[in-house]
Amino acid sequence: MLTKLRKVADGLIGLSATIGALALVLEICVILVDVIGRVFGHPLFGSQDVVTMVMVLLVFGGMALCDRQGGHISVDLLERRFPRIVNRIIDICAAVLGAVIFVFIAWAVWESAKLSQMLNLSTNLLNLPKVWFQWALSGFSLVAAFGMALRALELTLSGRDVRSERLPQ
Repeated sequence: MLTKLRKVADGLIGLSATIGALALVLEICVILVDVIGRVFGHPLFGSQDVVTMVMVLLVFGGMALCDRQGGHISVDLLERRFPRIVNRIIDICAAVLGAVIFVFIAWAVWESAKLSQMLNLSTNLLNLPKVWFQWALSGFSLVAAFGMALRALELTLSGRDVRSERLPQ
């Protein structure tokens, strides 16, 4: 059961990371074209809108992968002094807390998306609907929360810490 959940989680994490990577490529291209255009007196129209909205995909698209690979900031000043079981309990609590935080982020942004949809909010220049990016942020946050909750469950039941394993290709 946990193996199947891990496979689903890793697939979702890979998908969100791929979307985040594509967002990074788009971000770089837009900034490059905008900077070159400014040199010639013709900046890219709407680049600020694109850069701002794509940044949401870039940051939150990679969030689940960052957790999966153990990339989040951690302070391990006392880790060597604690027994292994205490460190494991701390890891479980941190994963649960992270999952709760990301669920609340997803919920808050989802509520904000309802307002954006009702008021038809969009970006200033290109009129990109903000709700699309809010939905994406909510989805990416739920993927991160799912990965963290599953990590907590795996640590609790089997002691397995996926952060020490490579993501399957």
